[in-house]
Amino acid sequence: MTAAPEPLLVATDLRKAYGPTPALDGAELTVRAGEVVAVMGPSGSGKSTLLHCLAGIVTPDSGDVRYRGQQMSLMSDGERSALRRTDFGFVFQFGQLVPELTCLENVAMPLRLAGRRRKDAEALAATWLERLEVTDLAGKRPGEVSGGQGQRVAVARALVGAPRVVFADEPTGALDSLNGERVMRLLTDAAHDTGAAVVLVTHEPRVAAYSDREIVVRDGKSRDMERAA
Repeated sequence: MTAAPEPLLVATDLRKAYGPTPALDGAELTVRAGEVVAVMGPSGSGKSTLLHCLAGIVTPDSGDVRYRGQQMSLMSDGERSALRRTDFGFVFQFGQLVPELTCLENVAMPLRLAGRRRKDAEALAATWLERLEVTDLAGKRPGEVSGGQGQRVAVARALVGAPRVVFADEPTGALDSLNGERVMRLLTDAAHDTGAAVVLVTHEPRVAAYSDREIVVRDGKSRDMERAA
């Protein structure tokens, strides 16, 4: 019997409030290398706050997030920022591509920020545009492409730096069902091929179906559906 891989990202008893309103109330989550975990729940349940805590964007009021055994709350802002450049990739609901840059330049941007030469960064970016089936968009700007195309460019940007974890916050929320299915297939196939873990926030069962495991967040508490079964 093959042993399960060591946890890559572990959140324990996370609590976070915004003023008098609790967003997280004891949420927990474990993510292993190479798995796709869907975080589900209604609007306002705390699922996006959980993702932001996991990514080191938001610091919980109490509880613990550990990445590869290191407690993230003990890292400096600079160390957490470095993690988001090197080890983490992000896909947001509306892509958040830089409008002044071409699609190729958007995909190359994480590599450029990490110090890669333009020629090398753009060559690798071009291979990811091909992999996400949007090679023809290389010279276009985000305002010249459709929503589905833009999300595939955003997925390429998230994966180009070979991250260990990709955080996807409602990545298909602004797309029709056909484009949403295509984006999810390309995202999960590419992540599985590269060994990246994916933490996927969604309220759509058809999107969660692409995951290996589902976590339901409600009223700031989490429930692992695999353990519940």
